[in-house]
Amino acid sequence: MARYLGPVCRLCRREKEKLFLKGNRCVTKCTLEKRNSPPGEQRGRPPRISDYGRQLREKQKLRQMYGILDKQFRSYFRMAEARRGVTWESLLQFLERRLDNVIFHLGLAVSRREARQLIGHGHFRVNNHRVDISSYLVEAGDIIDVREKSRKVIKKVMKITENREIPLWLKLNKAKVTAKVSKIPSQEEISVPVDEQLVIGFCSR
Repeated sequence: MARYLGPVCRLCRREKEKLFLKGNRCVTKCTLEKRNSPPGEQRGRPPRISDYGRQLREKQKLRQMYGILDKQFRSYFRMAEARRGVTWESLLQFLERRLDNVIFHLGLAVSRREARQLIGHGHFRVNNHRVDISSYLVEAGDIIDVREKSRKVIKKVMKITENREIPLWLKLNKAKVTAKVSKIPSQEEISVPVDEQLVIGFCSR
């Protein structure tokens, strides 16, 4: 599957906001604090942004936070529209249920990008089956654990991320390096710094 391999700090500069694409490193060392202008933009009067431009930037911000490309984001939106209930909540649930995002939230990887790499190398299992697909969607009741050979590597990562706050819908047993998906998160349990109306407005065009 195609994925973005370029400099991630450039993405934060484009959105003029920390997206924490490097995990803990974004807290201690961030390019945005030194250069807060969008890449390629000359100093001077900032360009005027149209309504379409604002919608696009919010959609791009959400997509980049989760590290997915536009085609896959569109696919999640179509799936969310087809479900009963609120489209925005369904969209966020699809994004949050991705295995790479769950591994990141649990502190088993420093960033979502690192989580995708670890998953691709086969370090994790879901319900006793090895899963190497980052976009795998977890379900309520799923058990996630680390392969025996990989535990030493993952425990080193856990020391770096030990202060990370784990969402209430996930339960982690640090001693056994196992986790359980207690339930599917509700919209209130998902915090993303984007404007819901702008994203829905763009994707509904």
